[in-house]
Parts: sequence; C-alpha cells; structure tokens
Amino acid sequence: MAALCGNSIWTPQARNCFQRGITSFNSLKFLPFQVNRCKRLWSRSLKCRVLGETDDVGFEVSSAIKDDLFVGFFREAWPYFLAHRGSTFVVLISAEIVDSPHLDHLLMDISLLHGLGIKFVLVPGTHVQIDRLLTERGSEAKYVGRYRITDPDSLEAAMDTSGRIRLMIEAKLSPGPSLTGVRRHGDNSRWHDSVGVASGNFLSAKKRGVVEGIDYASTGEVKKVDVSRIRERLDQDSIVLLSNLGYSSSGEVLNCNTYEVATACALALGAEKLICIIDGPILDESSRLIRFLTLQDADMLVRRRAEQSETAANYVKAVSQEDFNRLGYHGSNGSLPSQNGDVYSQRYNPTFQNGIGFDNGNGLWSSEQGFAIGGQEKLSRSNGYLSELAAAAFVCRGGVQRVHLLDGTIGGVLLKELFQRDGVGTMVASDLYEGARMARVSDVPGIKQLLQPLEESGTLIRRTEEELVKALHSFIIVEREGHIIACAALFPYFEEKCGEVAAIAVSPDCRGQGQGDKLLDYIEKKASSLGLQMLFLLTTRTADWFVRRGFSECSIDHIPEERRKKINLARRSKYYMKKLLPDKSGIRIDCTFA
Repeated sequence: MAALCGNSIWTPQARNCFQRGITSFNSLKFLPFQVNRCKRLWSRSLKCRVLGETDDVGFEVSSAIKDDLFVGFFREAWPYFLAHRGSTFVVLISAEIVDSPHLDHLLMDISLLHGLGIKFVLVPGTHVQIDRLLTERGSEAKYVGRYRITDPDSLEAAMDTSGRIRLMIEAKLSPGPSLTGVRRHGDNSRWHDSVGVASGNFLSAKKRGVVEGIDYASTGEVKKVDVSRIRERLDQDSIVLLSNLGYSSSGEVLNCNTYEVATACALALGAEKLICIIDGPILDESSRLIRFLTLQDADMLVRRRAEQSETAANYVKAVSQEDFNRLGYHGSNGSLPSQNGDVYSQRYNPTFQNGIGFDNGNGLWSSEQGFAIGGQEKLSRSNGYLSELAAAAFVCRGGVQRVHLLDGTIGGVLLKELFQRDGVGTMVASDLYEGARMARVSDVPGIKQLLQPLEESGTLIRRTEEELVKALHSFIIVEREGHIIACAALFPYFEEKCGEVAAIAVSPDCRGQGQGDKLLDYIEKKASSLGLQMLFLLTTRTADWFVRRGFSECSIDHIPEERRKKINLARRSKYYMKKLLPDKSGIRIDCTFA
C-alpha cells in the first residue's frame, strides 16, 4: 500500500497492491460500500492516467484504504475490548526481551491496554543482566538445575539489577500517550497523566537452603504472594511491578526464580491470563507455529520429554502420576486421548491455596507455590521452549484458564494476540471446549431431556427417539461431571459446502455461562475443518441470539435444495446464514462424520 501514498504515478506494482487491498476488504467482511468506494477511486485514477492528468487520486485511494482498515480493525476488536476490560493479566517479560530494544514498544502497548481497563502485574526477568554484571565484576554465575546459587556477589548483582530494571520500566511507562493527536479532544487536564506504577514487598520468600548437598545461599523460594495489597494497587489504577526479590520472615533479601514468582502470582491472584513474553516462537517438529494446546496436549508433550529434560522431569514430579491419570489419561501405550473423548467427565482440578500450595485430594498439601524454570537447560535452549510449556501446563492445572506464550520480537505482539481472532502466539488453555465431544448412543436420554422443553414450547421441531438416534452422528454435546449440560447439531451438505446448525440447547441451570457460545464456536471450527464455507439455520424464536453472533437473514433460496424439500413451511421459520472465515487458530477438532 505504501506505493500509493503521495504519488500520482500508478505503477503495475501499485496497481497489484491496491487490488490485493480490495481482496483483503472482502476477506475481512467490510461493507460493500467501503469496497465500492475504493473501486470508484481506482477507476477515476485510471481515467486520469489515460487523459494524462495529474491529481492526488493515488493519495486519496491510499487514505480510503487506511480509513477502512482502521474502522475494520475496531469493529473486529470490539468484542475483545469488552472481554478483556477489568481482567487481570500477569505478564512475565523474559530477561532476553528486557535486554532488547523490543521492550520500549512492548511497554507502550501495555500502557495502551492499561488505558483500556486491563489490570497488569509485570514480572521482568533478570538473569541475563545479573550474569553480565557478574562477568563485569570478575565473578562467575553458578546454576544447579533450575536455580541460581546466590552467593554474596550474586545477591548484590541481583539487587542492583532489580533496582535498575524497576527504574527503567517506571521511566518508560511515565510519558503516557503522544500529545500530537489529542490536543483538540477533551479536557487538557489529562494530557500529562502518566501510568501509575506500584512496587513493594509483595513477595514473601524462604531460603531454598541445602538441597542434595548443595547450599543455595541467598536463593529463595516463593512462600506467599500478598494478594490483598496487589489487588488494592490494581484497583487504584496502577500497574503493579513485581520484582523477583522476595523478603524472608527474618528480614533478609532473597533472590527468587522469575518464573516461579510469575506463576505463583498468577495462581494466587486467580488471574485471567498469564502471558509470557519470550524471545522466539513455539514451533512443532515441522517448524510451524503451535497456535493452541489443550492442557492435556501440553501435559502429554512435556511428559514425553521427561527423560530428556530436567525441567520436564520436575513437572512430572510436581504433577504426580495419580493426578495425571485423574486428568483422563488411560492405557500404557503413551497415546494421547482425543480432546473430544470422555476424559472431561473425570476432570480433576487440584485446589491451590496461596501460602500452602496444592491440595492433591488426599488431605496432603504440596508446598509448590509456582513453577521455576531456568539454569543451563534454559540458557542453552537444548530443549527449545519446553520449559515455558511446562510452566504453562502447571499454571493451567492450578486454575489459570489461559496461558499465552508470545514472541516478543514481533512488533505489537500483545495487541495482535489479544485483539485478533486467531492471534500470533501459542495459547495453552484448560477451559476451551472443555467437555465438548461427539455424541454417543448412551447420550440419547440426556439429549432428549434437554430438547424436550424447547420442543414443547415450539422453539425446536420435535424429534422422535428413533430420529434422534439416526441423526446422532451429527450431534455434539458438552458434558460436566457425567451430565449433559448442552447439545447442538451440525448437518453438513458437502456438495454445497455448507452446513445447518440445529438443536442448540443448554440446561436451564447452566444458561448464562457461555455454553451456547462454546458450542457454536466448536461447530464453526468443525465446519471449517470439514471444508464447509457457510452455515445456515432455521429459527422461529432465537433470531436475535444468532444475529449477535454474525448470522444475517437470507431467503430460502440460499438453503440447499435437498434441505428445502424437507422444510415445514407452516412453521414460517426465518432463514439465517453466516460465511465462515478460514480457521487459523490451530485448534484441532475431530472431523469424523459417519
């Protein structure tokens, strides 16, 4: 697009660029008048070129594209503004990113998101800076396993580094937004407001002590996070800056592992997200970005590497085999069960209690407050980002629903991850599609029980038990603790590359919890995985719900002919359709249809 800006000479490259822009408008579902506006400008520009005129149409087209992209972004991001406002995100900024030029823009985006109502706790990494300072002072960094041996020189370097990083981050958050574009808008009393940053002795720690004959000196382990005072600062509209230096009950300063601090904080606060800003992407064996992992997928991936990685072995030790089995893994062949299978009826959620650890369900408590990663394995990257995945699985297991692992070298990575449909990083989730699976014959009574009240009210058409069994392979259910709490059906019409959404029903006890949205999202991804390009539905009573979720009213002509023949016209149903966007989320959906 840059070729069009401020230039009245339209080169073939500029023309191709503009045409690609039109294509992107269509793919982003912009309104027709927006695309037509640019096409009219393009035609006008071509006419000017033929007549030998020189005008600013190229610039005008460029401005039109920019304006429409701007409007399109805000409309696409609107649901995420609402979803994230008021949420608490713990953000770990790896030492590699803290030590890079990417930090400035990252903090600028955090300041922007803070202004949109997101509450942030920042935990900056320090090991790169500590090691460098030790080298400059003629000392050597010492690691054993995941932890640093914090001798007096290392403790002094850790305190110097922590103070320097705190001051740097506070300084970079102080300017607030640029004033260039805001002078003509609103009250100027807020022009010079900076972002409030709060730090303090929020972290209680205890000495790691002597472990297997190794004296870790002033290395600490997280004992407790002062949740009430952190919440107080967040509620006062401050960003909390949490150092990896903890304080013992005897008044000593202890150097803690940054990941242990961040994961413990996310668990103690019950944060909506833990976001780890690292210095590279999470790739699979084919060097493709891993966009999504369920907790079960991440757990199994880490366990498979337990014999090769000390970090993975520590994860397995922290998450016992008994807990692992309770997560739903069966058999001894090491195979990963389908996320759509029956594992969720056996879902086991250990209880985390700040200052005590995890209740393993047997009356015994594990003292793990967070999950430490580091040492030579992390420094050498001998196992890629396996350590970060292990930390993500640990946190999800403890109750944080989403962990995002983001490549901080990507410009605007936080904005792209949080406000775009598919994001740009790797998400590990414990809740997405939890309990969703294809229906089985044994589910028929539960499905019938859900559908019956809606059939009696006329909202859904009546299905006999025989008809339900016949269509069972198209039904998806959500199960919780052995009970079916929601169901829906997807009937594909492969020739027309479309599918019908039908029989969405949610138990009265579970309404208002997003189960209907979970089912619809699941159906959309399943439809995309089947190669379908559009969904349609017939409804008499629920049009508003579907319109809010992107469906538009259409005529009966848009319904496949095979389906039209079976429509009961006496019901006078209305018809709605939705065009599916290509799915790039990386979420795997079982594609088997009988």
